[in-house]
Amino acid sequence: MGKADKKGNKNCRSNKGIMLAFGLGTLGTRVLSALSLTAIALSFYSVKKEAKVFSECVAEVRESGKSSADSVRFCNGG
Repeated sequence: MGKADKKGNKNCRSNKGIMLAFGLGTLGTRVLSALSLTAIALSFYSVKKEAKVFSECVAEVRESGKSSADSVRFCNGG
């Protein structure tokens, strides 16, 4: 009986190490995912700002008498 108890206890320690590694791995992937989502959200801010500047450009060129298509072409650099 003594040998069986020691073997079971040793196996339990091995499982604790595996579970700890799994938990840390899971936590690490969640942190990485959160950082990635933050980076994506910050990149949307610059797109929003660029779209606002583009819309202002189109409105300003349209006021000068050009059509919508010509205004968009002008603001795109063409």
